[in-house]
Amino acid sequence: MRGVPSDRRFWLGIGISVFFVALLVRSVDGHELLRAFRGIHAGYVVVAVAVTLLSYLVRALRWKYLLSPLGETRFANLCSATLIGYMANNLLPARLGEFIRAWVLARREEMEPGSVFATLVLDRLADGFTVLLFLLATLFTLQLPAGSEAVGQGLVIGGYMMLGLYGVVVVALVLLKRKTAASLRFLEQLLRPFPARLTERVIPLVGSFLGGVRISPRPREWWAVGCTSVAIWVLAVIPVDLVLRAFGFSFPFAVSLFILVLLVFAVMVPASPGYVGTYHAACVYGLLAFGVPRETALSAAIVIHGINYVPVIAVGIVCLWREGLSFQALRRSGPLSGTGTPSGGK
Repeated sequence: MRGVPSDRRFWLGIGISVFFVALLVRSVDGHELLRAFRGIHAGYVVVAVAVTLLSYLVRALRWKYLLSPLGETRFANLCSATLIGYMANNLLPARLGEFIRAWVLARREEMEPGSVFATLVLDRLADGFTVLLFLLATLFTLQLPAGSEAVGQGLVIGGYMMLGLYGVVVVALVLLKRKTAASLRFLEQLLRPFPARLTERVIPLVGSFLGGVRISPRPREWWAVGCTSVAIWVLAVIPVDLVLRAFGFSFPFAVSLFILVLLVFAVMVPASPGYVGTYHAACVYGLLAFGVPRETALSAAIVIHGINYVPVIAVGIVCLWREGLSFQALRRSGPLSGTGTPSGGK
């Protein structure tokens, strides 16, 4: 199936997830783990689920501002595409949900998929720079326990790496945007040894993508993107804090911010769909640094992971059904088939 990562990459991710799961459970007392689950205050978890789902609506709102240079879009379609995309990200490898998210909206709004996908690149850049801002806030507000200096140094190094990566992406986009015609001619030369059908498909898609890399000339919309980006990540920290309170801990808010930053770094590590193992390890070892018992830390990690993955999968499947789509339909005519063309209409 074209567009799907190779089996080698898939199994590498599975292997990494299995390694971290084994590392986490090897010295865990099952009875203590169950006791930690029994002691949870469910009300906090319910609120955490509601806040998590609200964050996806704010993501859809930010996407509307990023799409504004391409035209008006309906908020209901943005919400549906966002939830379907994140649902697919949790079930499929290699963040294929980003392509699905762009394709679903392009299909509903009759837009160019490449241009819509370009706005998701800007969406991820907004996320990256906001997380860097949160990392800076963490380093200035959180006093790590004695013996955790290496963790702080690791966060600083990780922050520099993220800044470098996103900086390179920004510079590349600016250069490609300013030299679009030259970039397309260069790409055409690179593709010359390949079949003409490939060139005929790739060049228009890349041109459409570069055409979608637009920044609104209205400062009001810049502020809207910035404010919604901060709101999205504040809404991501709150469920972490609520889950810790559900387990009886009253840590400063900066601790939840610290755990969130670790989770962001964890999802960058290749793993199985849903980031099983790597996600939990980041949460567990972050909580162990603050004296949380291993069994309670693992219980909290499982709940935080579940809150961030199970509800969006359930709601995403409902949205997929309401759109009249299925995974089979996506494979036949959507982003997983490599066609990249919208089918259907509004």
